[in-house]
Amino acid sequence: MVRNIVVIGGTSHPQLTQNICGVLGIPPADVLLSKFSVGETRVEIKESVRGKDVYIIQSGGGKVNDHLLELLITISACKTASAKRVTAVLPLFPYSRQSDIPYNKTGAPLAAVSNGAFGEDSVNKINNFQPRPGYKQWVAQAGTLVADLLACAGADHIITMDLHDPQYQGFFDIPVDNLYGRPLLKSYIQRNIPNYKRAVIVSPDAGGAKRATAIADSMGIEFALIHKERRPTRITDRQNATMMLVGDVKGRTAILIDDLADTSNTITRAAKLLKKEGAAQVYALVTHGILSGDAIDRINASALDKVVVTNSVDQTEHLRQCPKLEVLEVGHVFAEAIRRVHHGESISVLFQYD
Repeated sequence: MVRNIVVIGGTSHPQLTQNICGVLGIPPADVLLSKFSVGETRVEIKESVRGKDVYIIQSGGGKVNDHLLELLITISACKTASAKRVTAVLPLFPYSRQSDIPYNKTGAPLAAVSNGAFGEDSVNKINNFQPRPGYKQWVAQAGTLVADLLACAGADHIITMDLHDPQYQGFFDIPVDNLYGRPLLKSYIQRNIPNYKRAVIVSPDAGGAKRATAIADSMGIEFALIHKERRPTRITDRQNATMMLVGDVKGRTAILIDDLADTSNTITRAAKLLKKEGAAQVYALVTHGILSGDAIDRINASALDKVVVTNSVDQTEHLRQCPKLEVLEVGHVFAEAIRRVHHGESISVLFQYD
């Protein structure tokens, strides 16, 4: 049992809060989280947090904007109530895909969309820029804003898992611990995929190659990459994406590794290509299974044999709708991170995945 600690669960994922508290051996704090009739968020903490080490658990799935505002108000309430330290635990970090990177679609120069990030000269040149029809000249990115909001609300520390862009940590002026979901995925492969040594780890795009090769190298199995190439059609300048497999999966089990599945377009298209190239079975192992919109229907109708996600977001409804879906528990990982942070111990062991 961990002492002098308060764990508050937001409305995004109550079951994960219960799981974490179960491992820590403490009950979740008594809080009232609701909305006024006008739609404004109401937060009332019904027990003392004075001098306590407070951990607020709120994930980024579902009604992400409501959950984010609820988290900010709860952080502020704890600081106002004289909490010693407030740590925001965000298994799936909201807006992490909207890092402050200039919009760089083909044909759109970075200097023209940087809001002056590259100096005064670039701003002066914007008037001379003649974009192609349809290109966005200004794209609002919320990365730094969300980081600043958490710090301004009073968060002293952030714990999250598998940030979509690891560089996002640099937006914060407070410590950020980015845990890895890879040990869970690796353990699943070893325990549940027959003859996994003959399987092939596949990255569905170049951006995830480092993530996938880390698992492949640590397990001593082969790696393949799906390369996307965008080329203009002969009739118009619009870009069509073609997919090409770099590697051999014929007659073998292909294991797609990705950090996040939202619409599931990436993994379902990749599975179709892998089956076309002769893969016997196709698994998709994903840390964050947001699975919004038609994602579940797309998976059910796809060539995927199994989709494995963690419960970094609530998967209760998804499990009812998708027989191909399997969920891995992350509560014990976050509970151990909380325990180590509370006692001032190193959590570097939770970053290791070899």
